[in-house]
Amino acid sequence: MFVPTEKRVADMTQERWELTPEDDEYPQQLLDLERPPKRLYGIGSKEVLSSRSFAVIGARRATPYGLAVAEMAGRIAAECGITVVSGGAMGCDAAALRAAQRAGGTTIVVPGTGADQVYPASSRDVFEAAPANGCIVAIERWGTPPTRPGFPKRNLIIAGLCEVLMVAEAGERSGTSSTAECASHLGRTLYAVPGSIFSPESVGANRLLVDGALPIVSEEDLEMRISLDFNVMRLLSGGGSREFDRILSALVAMPMRTDDLANRLGAQPLEILMKMAELEASGVVTRLPDGRYAPSKETLLTR
Repeated sequence: MFVPTEKRVADMTQERWELTPEDDEYPQQLLDLERPPKRLYGIGSKEVLSSRSFAVIGARRATPYGLAVAEMAGRIAAECGITVVSGGAMGCDAAALRAAQRAGGTTIVVPGTGADQVYPASSRDVFEAAPANGCIVAIERWGTPPTRPGFPKRNLIIAGLCEVLMVAEAGERSGTSSTAECASHLGRTLYAVPGSIFSPESVGANRLLVDGALPIVSEEDLEMRISLDFNVMRLLSGGGSREFDRILSALVAMPMRTDDLANRLGAQPLEILMKMAELEASGVVTRLPDGRYAPSKETLLTR
């Protein structure tokens, strides 16, 4: 049985609204769905539902790599003037929306609950910021708490609203993969970011690339793809990227424990252990729950 946690009611003062397919503001792209929602419940600007939009989705339990990719995508889309759509879940969804909001962009949050609910509580800032320059839109009635069936239905709305959908990180079996599959069936353009073949968190994204999703291999690559698909341009700031030493290069390829990293680099375990402590203290690397080390989100974003 699905037991919801972290549920809170959103304290948002913007006007609430409801839309049916007969209303002019109802997003026409949702009519591509086999069963378009008969009613939408929202807070904020209903006009943004018909704007050109870019969905960024990914793992809830994302690695620093996945979070960095999601933030990069949300920021670049916002800087290009494209509306960013996501679910507001912990991990990649919230990271993309936060980055877009920090960049002054327009966002659409699509929860699996009622539009007046905040779930999870860790995404409260994302939900509260969205109506000021965008909206929250749901197909569940006001006050509906999180339930297991609500999230697959939410995923269909994300796929329907977007023009392009990007997967930042995904495991083999996940809601992210099913959302991407739905977007593909609807004829939406699909991007995916490759990950290590040794990382379980990248199996789903890598599989999408095998099946024909467009690979995104750098910030410049994403900007170029967006410029081609949306006919917009973003000015990139100059300056070279930071160079990683051998340790960081190895960890970018695959998070590792100190002993494995020492073997990979042909170094003494004690030497690597001391180096990891130094890099972790300075925020360059982060220690994952299973004891492996990986480059921190901040480090990846400055590459």
